Amino acid sequence: MVRVGSWIPFHAAAKGMVNHFTKVDVSAATLRRKTELAGKAYVVLQTAEVERLERDLPPAPQGPDVLQLSVDGAMVPLLHKEWAEVKTLATGKVGVPVFRRGESQVHTVELSYFSRLADSDSFARLATVETHRRGVETAGKVCAVNDGAIWEQTFVDLHRPDAVRILDWGHSTGYVAAVGQAVFGAGTTAFQQWFDRQLHELKHGDSEKVLGKLRGLRDELAIQTVDGKESEVLKTVRDSLEYLQKRREQIHYAEFCAAGYPIGSGIVESGNKLVVEARMKGAGMHWERAHVDGMVALRNVVCSDRWEEAWPQISAQMREAAKARSAMRRDERRPILAASIPVPEVAAVAAGTDLQTAMPIAPPPVVAAIEDKSVTRPRRPAANHPWRRMTVGRHAWAPPRQAPSAKT
Repeated sequence: MVRVGSWIPFHAAAKGMVNHFTKVDVSAATLRRKTELAGKAYVVLQTAEVERLERDLPPAPQGPDVLQLSVDGAMVPLLHKEWAEVKTLATGKVGVPVFRRGESQVHTVELSYFSRLADSDSFARLATVETHRRGVETAGKVCAVNDGAIWEQTFVDLHRPDAVRILDWGHSTGYVAAVGQAVFGAGTTAFQQWFDRQLHELKHGDSEKVLGKLRGLRDELAIQTVDGKESEVLKTVRDSLEYLQKRREQIHYAEFCAAGYPIGSGIVESGNKLVVEARMKGAGMHWERAHVDGMVALRNVVCSDRWEEAWPQISAQMREAAKARSAMRRDERRPILAASIPVPEVAAVAAGTDLQTAMPIAPPPVVAAIEDKSVTRPRRPAANHPWRRMTVGRHAWAPPRQAPSAKT
């Protein structure tokens, strides 16, 4: 139930999958409850593992020669028309470059994910359970491919400060395209020719030349400024240039491609769609905030193909949590039971006497009949009892057969 509920909506999982294939009648509410309990159990396990890592500082397993690390966020709908950002970490082993169509293409494989609805600092701490498992700190080289958000760079500072930081290729080209469209006009031939030249130079040549082109456009537009009022075109060019100049060390794409490094953060952008949005942003879905972490934790397991590894731990944690809840309920009932019945009355009832009349208490008729050994009770079901029509009952209550008499 939990595994199916992690993939598809609860109603479809109960009626369309579990009930159909197992012939067991399970309601959507039951399937939802079991799935949410399992997700909560896995969150508890991972949080406890983070605390153990911080306390014991065990050595990390050996990571791959080149590992990619990318983080990003996706919005999910909550109750009462609220939205919240679920942050996701995607990690994977960088494969050997493959030359296709005259270019080197790099693919990242063996992907795994970690997601939480948390602020950036809490997310960076909780993600230690995944970065430790994947050997981020022991990998030969880590390529941190992200967009320009500050919290993403802070995340890299915590887990691998010496990582090769690469600005996502799509974000870089987006800012260059914004400049060209503002200056030459979107969709024009002049824009397309200018844009193609800049992209080729940015990826295969010198990124400083592209920045120089943007500076030239900025200076030309600044000269045309009238009465000190900055036009919208100049503002677009200035903002794009400042964005790329602040990250000039992260846009040396020719060097990155020559070294066999990935330059796109597609592993986490596709992870947002696959892990978070595919399950959490369905039609009419609105989630309670307390249940988001559990669901995305289960999504991390199923989308990372780690179900066989994680489920024994989840089921054991669920059993322990059920035992703890039962013990808590017993402890809560004991004081109430002791306070509701006075101690002398309990002793009197146990002794079989009435406190007001001091006379013995007559046991109920059923109890008296059971205690009376002289009362005879039927040992066999009635002749018309339905159990007699069952195969088991017929054989059990059939009269013993008479042994044939020996012939003399």
